[in-house]
Amino acid sequence: MKIIKWILIALIFLSPYKANASRDSNSYDGNIFPIYAGNGAIVPPQTTLKESLKNKRVAVLFFYLDDSSDSKAMAPIISGLDLIWRNNIDIIALTTDELQDKEKSDLRNEPNYYWNGLIPQTIIINSDGEVKYDQNGLINIDELNKIIGEAKGIDINDTEFSLESFNEYNSIISEKKKIKTKIN
Repeated sequence: MKIIKWILIALIFLSPYKANASRDSNSYDGNIFPIYAGNGAIVPPQTTLKESLKNKRVAVLFFYLDDSSDSKAMAPIISGLDLIWRNNIDIIALTTDELQDKEKSDLRNEPNYYWNGLIPQTIIINSDGEVKYDQNGLINIDELNKIIGEAKGIDINDTEFSLESFNEYNSIISEKKKIKTKIN
């Protein structure tokens, strides 16, 4: 009997089964931020929407699902915003699993007040609590940076960022300076 147990244990550990993750599929691979963005610190969020509004900070609400290919593709962009803006904005990434069966809130300090039922959804709220941006799907990081810059009162028109994949799963954000030319 002991020999059979040891054989079964050996078969489990020596099995050729590979762990598979795919950014382009709607399969569940685990939390998308550490896997596809290399930044597990985004979830759980460091603050709540209620605290962000109370402190009059610019907030980026990102509604996602871990098993959505579009959410997986947006994870490096949201992580890039965290890298670029660090402590200057609040990034509140929320999985919509717990929002699925809740009624829409009437309170502006509750995330489900803003969620429209589609994922991924990115919302930028300025320091006065006004929605400055609300889009679903894949979004360019430069578009988001421009809105955040306006909300923060910073002109960032001279800078572009690009998303570069450095392996099958992770990406990085790179800054590119725009070159202005004057025509005489």
